[in-house]
Amino acid sequence: MAGAQENSKWDSYNGASPLIALYNSFYPLTAEMEVLIDALTFPVSFRKNRYIISPIDRNRYLYLILKGIVRGFYKDSGTEITSWICQEYEIVGTIRNLWTAEESDEYLQAIEDVDLIAIPHELTTMLYENFAEANIIGRKIMELHYRAAYDRSFICQIPSATGRYKHLLQAFPWMINRVPLRYIASFLGLRLETMSRIRSSENKRI
Repeated sequence: MAGAQENSKWDSYNGASPLIALYNSFYPLTAEMEVLIDALTFPVSFRKNRYIISPIDRNRYLYLILKGIVRGFYKDSGTEITSWICQEYEIVGTIRNLWTAEESDEYLQAIEDVDLIAIPHELTTMLYENFAEANIIGRKIMELHYRAAYDRSFICQIPSATGRYKHLLQAFPWMINRVPLRYIASFLGLRLETMSRIRSSENKRI
């Protein structure tokens, strides 16, 4: 009976954790790795605007986004500072306490209704410690995250507001028509009024 319940969680996902397909796209998994991933990951959903993680939560998971958009942000004197925004087939989690149980002041919020695969930290540690393949996959995923982090940091160093917006169009074009303007403004470190004026001006040029 327990086995049937375990298998049922993947009935809507072609019988296997979607994380397996993602990892296999980077490097072939062994059968033993796939069994562990199937057993320890699980699907979760959050409605739009709900917090996936907040400072009061213990950091226990990374999440693979299957549907929807998630943002990470901090609060400074009541002001929300968006540090990143991610879409489907990206892996997200808190950064400051990654793979630890320490507290973090970071929030993860669903910008749209989201479907996720929860990836327990103990699974990640188990894969790294026991399978060489996991370290290859982890390196390739970290390369993607590093490139995205570089683009985010570069945007923040551009002195002009219009320059930041133009770089966003190049680096993260999918955000423009999908992410609410207030979150884009926060991501770029701009006032909402400034963001609205720049987008209106740039749209007139097209």
